[in-house]
Amino acid sequence: MIQPSKSVTLINVFTVDPKDQQKLIDVLARATDEAVRRAPGFISATLHRSIDGTRVAMYALWRSIEDYEEMRRDPAPFKYLEEALAIAKFDPGIYSIVRSFSPDE
Repeated sequence: MIQPSKSVTLINVFTVDPKDQQKLIDVLARATDEAVRRAPGFISATLHRSIDGTRVAMYALWRSIEDYEEMRRDPAPFKYLEEALAIAKFDPGIYSIVRSFSPDE
C-alpha cells in the first residue's frame, strides 16, 4: 500500500499547438514506456489531452520524492524531454496527496 505521506504526484501541463498535440502525446508515451516506468519507485502515470487540442497533461505517481529525483538524474529520458520541448512549453509541479475521494460503496 502506498503511504500517502511519502508518495508524490508529478503533474506536468504542456501547452502545444493543436497540430502537434498527438505528436507530443506519442513522445511522452514513448518516454514513459521506454525509460520512466522502469525507474525504481515509479507507480503509475496517465496522459490526458485537452479537448481543444492546446494542452496535454501527465499525472505520475511516485513512491517518494527521492525516487523521482533519482529518475531525473538518469540520462535515458532526456532525449524525449528535448523532443517534447521542441514543440511544447510545460509547467511542472510536484504535489503530495492530501486527500482522496471515491464513490460511496
